[in-house]
Amino acid sequence: MGYIDLAYQPREEDLLCCFRVQPATGVTTEQAAEHLAAESSIGTWTEVATLSPELRDRLRAVVYELSPPHVLVAYPADLFEPGSVPQLLSSVAGNVFGMKAVERLRLVDLRLPRAILEAHAGPALGVEGVRQLLGIPDRPLIGTIIKPKLGLPPVEHARVLQEAMEGGCDIVKDDENLTHQTFSPFRERVERSLEARRMAEAATGQRKAYLPNVTAETSEMLRRAELVRELGGRYVMVDVVTAGFAALETLRRADMGLALHAHRAMYASFARDTTHGISMLVLAKLLRLVGVDQLHIGTVVGKMEGDRRTVVDCHEALLGNEVLPSPPRPDRLGQAWHRHRAVLSVASGGLSPLHVPALVEIFGGDVLIQAGGGVHGHPDGTRAGARALRQALDAALAGRTLAEQAQQAPELARALQRWGNP
Repeated sequence: MGYIDLAYQPREEDLLCCFRVQPATGVTTEQAAEHLAAESSIGTWTEVATLSPELRDRLRAVVYELSPPHVLVAYPADLFEPGSVPQLLSSVAGNVFGMKAVERLRLVDLRLPRAILEAHAGPALGVEGVRQLLGIPDRPLIGTIIKPKLGLPPVEHARVLQEAMEGGCDIVKDDENLTHQTFSPFRERVERSLEARRMAEAATGQRKAYLPNVTAETSEMLRRAELVRELGGRYVMVDVVTAGFAALETLRRADMGLALHAHRAMYASFARDTTHGISMLVLAKLLRLVGVDQLHIGTVVGKMEGDRRTVVDCHEALLGNEVLPSPPRPDRLGQAWHRHRAVLSVASGGLSPLHVPALVEIFGGDVLIQAGGGVHGHPDGTRAGARALRQALDAALAGRTLAEQAQQAPELARALQRWGNP
């Protein structure tokens, strides 16, 4: 078919993809790779009279490395519409997953050329902007998610938010499935919660942020984000997978001056199986491209799936220019981000004060540590739970064990009694 050229040297303007390929029974890796490159660029199942030699040479994808199970493919930049992640994914992650030539297929990593980077806004604030927004120059941020996920009326929601902020949380956010329900109308919840945020700031002398979930049909999402801005909000949260890249791009390009918090609800439906689908690393890179300011990437510890290497790979992809690992790995392509700002990693899912030392060790200082049940499940309530979380962070930053810190931190001591003493 003419799509394999192991002597090809990828150009800076090429988009590179790494696939993990498990060929179907009776199909060789080379044959599967040919089908993959053809289907994701200019080919089809048979030769066609409309494909001229000039067109093939100019626009075909090229398989430039075979390291089974990994196949590396270079795509000419002209295949892609600048500024459109939906079109990009329709190309490199579209029909290829339905081909009979592969039993299982996974898009493991990609490298975006500068032309594609320049066509997207990237993060408006990024790590530095979020830190300036909250007046926190270096330490990890801590936050919570209102629990229960659903059911609290706006008055109770705001009360819980204020207790968490006054207890020590920098950020309090809605959960992924809380938007505009009868028990919690969006506008009333935002008005009351932002007023509670202002009272918490007055009580603590510290800046705080409430992250309302604006996820909705695109025009409604824009309306909700504008309302948040008008009411004095600093952040919005979006369920980026379920809302979709097109909607997210529209929100980012509206450039309302709001930090964008990306929740990855539903990502595991295509990312969890390590032999099929699309990796969280690819999702993280595309979301940085579009312009979120912070993104859930996993915890290593806690209740959510995600091994350490996967989470650290995503963390590195969000923070700076990726440097290829040494020794080289066939599943990492690296990325130069040029003007695109760094994105803050979010660790969330089944966390409590007990996990904080491990999280600081894994992520370093540039992370938002979010504990939902680990704050509100404290035996003395939300305010005490937030204090315990902050006390655990203080211990980790000072190099003390949680047990040592608990001797002078009664809220942390109660948390250790509740969830165990590491």
